[in-house]
Amino acid sequence: MAGRYAPSPSGDLHFGNLRTALLAWLFARAEGKQFLMRVEDIDEQRSSRESAESQLADLLTLGIDWDGDALYQSTRFDAYRTALAKLDTYECYCSRRDIQEASRAPHAAPGVYPGTCRDLSSEERVEKRASLATQNRHPAIRLRAQVTAFDFYDRLLGPQTGPVDDFILLRGGQEPGWAYNLAVVVDDAYQGVDQVVRGDDLLDSTARQAYLGSLLGIPIPEYIHVPLVLNARGQRLAKRDGAVTLKEMLLDASLPQIFSALASSLGYEGVTSAPQLLEVFDPEKLSREPYIY
Repeated sequence: MAGRYAPSPSGDLHFGNLRTALLAWLFARAEGKQFLMRVEDIDEQRSSRESAESQLADLLTLGIDWDGDALYQSTRFDAYRTALAKLDTYECYCSRRDIQEASRAPHAAPGVYPGTCRDLSSEERVEKRASLATQNRHPAIRLRAQVTAFDFYDRLLGPQTGPVDDFILLRGGQEPGWAYNLAVVVDDAYQGVDQVVRGDDLLDSTARQAYLGSLLGIPIPEYIHVPLVLNARGQRLAKRDGAVTLKEMLLDASLPQIFSALASSLGYEGVTSAPQLLEVFDPEKLSREPYIY
């Protein structure tokens, strides 16, 4: 029984990331679960070891600790290959432009892959594979889904039904890479994660992940999608919004002041440390509304 936090090491964590990490830690610790850390560094072009180490140091500075060593997804490629071999898949030769144009067709569902490459003949696949090879590109690998929707339960939002399409498991292009939807499901199972706390911007991908887990015989975890931190314009907080990373905030405020601001964003005033917040944290009182930074 464990919760987890899984940052992508593409830069320093900002106030919104830190708030979500704190919530994941609070939910797990308040219920006697282990809390695990996973570095989602499968995208080698955007990830760096330096960024990962900086993120982990910031979390520890805030008092967010975890059990055991952090797991790096870049060490898990063999596990992803094993999982991929168990699934019904097919090659996809579509470019992003092809998919965008297909999504504009009448009756096309926004953001859902229309199955362009699903039923190609063997001859068509040979031709398209050869065409990609001349561009030094590899096809993507998609799941051949047998459903168009899947049900799951969110602790904050209640029963949910989300779309399922033939989503990508292995990205194509000049440098193929493992897709998030496969890696996160395989790694949650490997680490024994039964509670997933994350931002509600990831809600739309949850049905796909829950469905994939069911195909792999993996128990579906408890999902808790928490509200995001937004800027004054109602947009998701980002580093471009100013001094929002821990290192930047520490230039003008003390650590207890910064932690107090995080606690206040969760509805707890006058709390200046992680142990103090854990003593008073009540999961049932968490607001369902986004926090304006």
